[in-house]
Amino acid sequence: MTYREWFETHGQKHAAIMTKLTHLSDEEVIVYFRYENMVQHEPDFCPLYAQNKKCHDMENLNCYLCACPNFRFNDAGIEQKEGKLLKSFCAIDSKEGAQFVGEDAIHQNCSGCTVPHHEAYIRKHFKRDWFDIMKKVTTV
Repeated sequence: MTYREWFETHGQKHAAIMTKLTHLSDEEVIVYFRYENMVQHEPDFCPLYAQNKKCHDMENLNCYLCACPNFRFNDAGIEQKEGKLLKSFCAIDSKEGAQFVGEDAIHQNCSGCTVPHHEAYIRKHFKRDWFDIMKKVTTV
Protein backbone atom coordinates (compact mmCIF):
# COMPACT_ATOMS: atom_id res chain seq x y z
CA MET A 1 0.00 0.00 0.00
CA THR A 2 1.36 3.42 -0.91
CA TYR A 3 1.35 6.41 1.42
CA ARG A 4 -1.36 7.99 -0.75
CA GLU A 5 -3.59 4.90 -0.61
CA TRP A 6 -3.29 4.66 3.17
CA PHE A 7 -3.87 8.38 3.58
CA GLU A 8 -7.06 8.38 1.48
CA THR A 9 -8.44 5.23 3.14
CA HIS A 10 -7.70 6.52 6.62
CA GLY A 11 -9.26 9.89 5.83
CA GLN A 12 -12.44 8.19 4.67
CA LYS A 13 -12.62 6.22 7.94
CA HIS A 14 -12.10 9.43 9.89
CA ALA A 15 -14.83 11.23 7.92
CA ALA A 16 -17.31 8.38 8.52
CA ILE A 17 -16.73 8.61 12.27
CA MET A 18 -17.08 12.39 12.22
CA THR A 19 -20.42 12.06 10.41
CA LYS A 20 -21.69 10.09 13.41
CA LEU A 21 -20.42 12.73 15.87
CA THR A 22 -22.05 15.89 14.52
CA HIS A 23 -24.11 16.23 17.73
CA LEU A 24 -20.96 16.42 19.90
CA SER A 25 -19.00 19.54 20.80
CA ASP A 26 -15.39 19.84 19.63
CA GLU A 27 -14.15 18.83 23.08
CA GLU A 28 -16.46 15.81 23.13
CA VAL A 29 -15.13 14.75 19.71
CA ILE A 30 -11.56 14.96 20.99
CA VAL A 31 -12.49 12.86 24.01
CA TYR A 32 -14.25 10.34 21.74
CA PHE A 33 -10.97 9.73 19.87
CA ARG A 34 -9.16 8.55 23.00
CA TYR A 35 -7.55 5.18 22.39
CA GLU A 36 -9.62 3.27 24.95
CA ASN A 37 -12.89 4.55 23.49
CA MET A 38 -11.83 3.97 19.90
CA VAL A 39 -10.85 0.36 20.58
CA GLN A 40 -14.30 -0.24 22.01
CA HIS A 41 -16.48 1.78 19.60
CA GLU A 42 -14.46 2.01 16.35
CA PRO A 43 -12.55 -1.29 16.11
CA ASP A 44 -12.01 -0.97 12.34
CA PHE A 45 -10.33 2.44 12.54
CA CYS A 46 -6.89 0.95 13.20
CA PRO A 47 -5.58 -2.60 12.64
CA LEU A 48 -3.72 -2.39 15.97
CA TYR A 49 -7.02 -2.13 17.85
CA ALA A 50 -7.75 -5.82 17.17
CA GLN A 51 -4.50 -6.65 19.00
CA ASN A 52 -5.28 -4.18 21.81
CA LYS A 53 -1.95 -2.58 20.93
CA LYS A 54 -1.02 1.10 20.75
CA CYS A 55 1.03 2.63 17.94
CA HIS A 56 2.91 4.66 20.57
CA ASP A 57 3.70 3.63 24.12
CA MET A 58 2.13 6.54 25.97
CA GLU A 59 -0.62 7.23 28.46
CA ASN A 60 -3.61 9.18 27.20
CA LEU A 61 -3.05 8.30 23.54
CA ASN A 62 -5.50 10.17 21.35
CA CYS A 63 -6.12 8.95 17.79
CA TYR A 64 -7.72 12.09 16.29
CA LEU A 65 -4.57 13.12 14.43
CA CYS A 66 -3.42 9.66 13.47
CA ALA A 67 -1.49 10.51 10.34
CA CYS A 68 0.41 13.46 11.70
CA PRO A 69 -0.12 16.84 10.03
CA ASN A 70 3.66 17.30 10.16
CA PHE A 71 4.33 14.21 8.04
CA ARG A 72 5.21 15.03 4.44
CA PHE A 73 5.27 12.42 1.72
CA ASN A 74 5.32 11.86 -1.98
CA ASP A 75 5.10 8.30 -3.30
CA ALA A 76 7.06 9.31 -6.40
CA GLY A 77 9.80 10.77 -4.22
CA ILE A 78 10.66 14.23 -2.99
CA GLU A 79 14.35 14.52 -3.79
CA GLN A 80 17.56 12.56 -4.02
CA LYS A 81 19.41 12.51 -0.74
CA GLU A 82 22.68 10.70 -0.24
CA GLY A 83 22.05 8.68 -3.42
CA LYS A 84 18.62 7.53 -2.24
CA LEU A 85 15.10 8.73 -2.96
CA LEU A 86 13.59 10.66 -0.03
CA LYS A 87 9.92 9.66 0.13
CA SER A 88 8.86 11.21 3.44
CA PHE A 89 10.05 13.52 6.23
CA CYS A 90 8.91 15.42 9.32
CA ALA A 91 8.12 19.09 8.64
CA ILE A 92 9.00 20.07 12.22
CA ASP A 93 12.02 17.77 12.41
CA SER A 94 10.74 16.30 15.67
CA LYS A 95 13.55 15.22 17.95
CA GLU A 96 11.53 12.08 18.68
CA GLY A 97 11.35 11.15 15.00
CA ALA A 98 13.94 9.35 12.93
CA GLN A 99 14.56 8.24 9.39
CA PHE A 100 14.57 4.72 8.05
CA VAL A 101 17.20 4.40 5.36
CA GLY A 102 16.54 1.49 3.03
CA GLU A 103 18.50 0.22 0.08
CA ASP A 104 16.97 2.72 -2.37
CA ALA A 105 14.78 5.06 -0.31
CA ILE A 106 14.54 7.08 2.88
CA HIS A 107 11.30 7.13 4.88
CA GLN A 108 10.31 9.06 7.98
CA ASN A 109 10.02 6.84 11.06
CA CYS A 110 7.45 8.36 13.41
CA SER A 111 7.27 5.46 15.86
CA GLY A 112 9.15 7.37 18.57
CA CYS A 113 7.18 10.59 18.21
CA THR A 114 4.00 11.26 20.18
CA VAL A 115 3.45 14.93 19.21
CA PRO A 116 0.10 14.56 17.36
CA HIS A 117 -1.36 12.20 19.95
CA HIS A 118 -1.48 14.70 22.85
CA GLU A 119 -4.84 16.35 23.39
CA ALA A 120 -3.31 19.81 23.86
CA TYR A 121 -1.78 19.53 20.37
CA ILE A 122 -5.06 18.28 18.93
CA ARG A 123 -7.00 21.17 20.49
CA LYS A 124 -4.53 23.64 18.98
CA HIS A 125 -4.97 22.21 15.45
CA PHE A 126 -8.54 20.89 15.69
CA LYS A 127 -10.88 21.09 12.72
CA ARG A 128 -13.80 18.79 12.12
CA ASP A 129 -12.61 18.22 8.55
CA TRP A 130 -9.57 15.95 8.93
CA PHE A 131 -8.58 16.43 5.27
CA ASP A 132 -8.46 20.20 5.84
CA ILE A 133 -5.97 19.70 8.68
CA MET A 134 -3.96 17.28 6.58
CA LYS A 135 -3.92 19.23 3.30
CA LYS A 136 -0.23 20.13 3.75
CA VAL A 137 0.82 16.52 4.18
CA THR A 138 1.05 15.71 0.48
CA THR A 139 2.05 19.09 -0.92
CA VAL A 140 5.69 18.14 -1.44
